[in-house]
Amino acid sequence: MKKKLNLLMLTAAIAALVAFAPPKGYEVGDRVENFTLKNVDGKMVSLADYKDQKGVILIFDCNTCPYSKAYNDRIIGLHKKYQPKGFPVVTINANDPKLSPGDSFEQMVARAKSKNYTFPYLFDETQEVARAFGATNTPHVYVLARSGNDFVVSYIGAIDNNPQQADAADKRYVEDAIEALLAGKKVPTQKTRAVGCGIKYRNA
Repeated sequence: MKKKLNLLMLTAAIAALVAFAPPKGYEVGDRVENFTLKNVDGKMVSLADYKDQKGVILIFDCNTCPYSKAYNDRIIGLHKKYQPKGFPVVTINANDPKLSPGDSFEQMVARAKSKNYTFPYLFDETQEVARAFGATNTPHVYVLARSGNDFVVSYIGAIDNNPQQADAADKRYVEDAIEALLAGKKVPTQKTRAVGCGIKYRNA
């Protein structure tokens, strides 16, 4: 099983190298513009809805990528651990369903239901939000910290340093970033390489 997962991840990584690259997006320290997207429950969700939170763990994710599947329980765990502390998870799927039929809105609804998501799973149908962020992979994390009425990027990259085995990860970048923010300290590692499948961007 582990060998099969490794092979799937290698295939996904190769595909990511040839995927259409989005324009340069936000960097650490940048202020994030508000956005509004449809959630799997049919309701519209905005970043501004989280103005009373300390921040947001924003993750570009999808249904089909082996990396996303490997990290799924860890993403659920991040929300359970940090939502009570003011850093809820918000996930966004920007894959074009024409290029990846398994990432249609209907499949997103089914995925969220089967995994009992208690956080938003938003559909970036126009891909404008993913392009604004410069998201390239699934999963791709942006830890946002509230600063006044704005959200500022504090960390960009991977969840941790071991996609295959959660217990084997010895660098938990997202957790370290949030713990630092909660303590009023500088984020120790502000940017890492997001490892995963390339987001299926339309070429036009």
